[in-house]
Amino acid sequence: MEIANFSIELLSFLFIIAIIAGLIDTLAGGGGLISLPALILAGIPPLAALGTNKLQGSMGTATATYLMFKNRRINYQESKPLMQAAFIGAVLGAIGVQFINTDVLSFIIPIVLLFIAVYFIASPLMKKRQNKSLLSSRNYKNIIVPTIGFYDGMFGPGTGSFFALAGVSCRGHDLITSTAIAKSLNFSTNIASVIIFVAAGHIVWIIGAVMILGQLIGAYIGVHFLFKINPAYLRIIVVIMSTSMLIKYSYSMGWFN
Repeated sequence: MEIANFSIELLSFLFIIAIIAGLIDTLAGGGGLISLPALILAGIPPLAALGTNKLQGSMGTATATYLMFKNRRINYQESKPLMQAAFIGAVLGAIGVQFINTDVLSFIIPIVLLFIAVYFIASPLMKKRQNKSLLSSRNYKNIIVPTIGFYDGMFGPGTGSFFALAGVSCRGHDLITSTAIAKSLNFSTNIASVIIFVAAGHIVWIIGAVMILGQLIGAYIGVHFLFKINPAYLRIIVVIMSTSMLIKYSYSMGWFN
């Protein structure tokens, strides 16, 4: 899909949004909670907004994942089967969303925003140290990862946060390690989704190209801060991000009137 005559102001706004989303997504996950509402508020049709969001988001997660592997922050052989499971789940989700009423997005977005904010505030598991694993690696790979992948293919915002939460709560990883692994899984789901959305013609290429550049910048900055930041600050970032977007989105939908 292609939509012409975008203003310089709009493209500049989305470029800045992509930088922020790439940075936040690398540090804490959930960059799509910023970029997707911004695309919808810019007047992009829901399916095209989803597809374009996947396209630009995939470049951010690709940058973060490449740097994680390059710097040996995560192990490729250990991540590979999880990435494959996430990919399969995302393909199924991206196919499924082509057949649903996209009006449900206006209700799903605030629910996801609220859930993430509340979880990060209330969860006692977001600690720096590693916890005991509550789920076997097999069940985690076969159930949890593809389920989150399916959600990402069908909708997406907050997926990085969900992968990070799952790594902490199900596998006992510390928050920093879980966030790093989440980048590779989110990259896999993004690529799977992009393939389906490109095939379906739901991509706004001009906006996607502009936001890709922003994502690359944001992700590059984020990777260099991830292993230096206090995990407690990650919680604060996610809570502030989710709450702010919830208020902004609710206001834009006229729910305060």
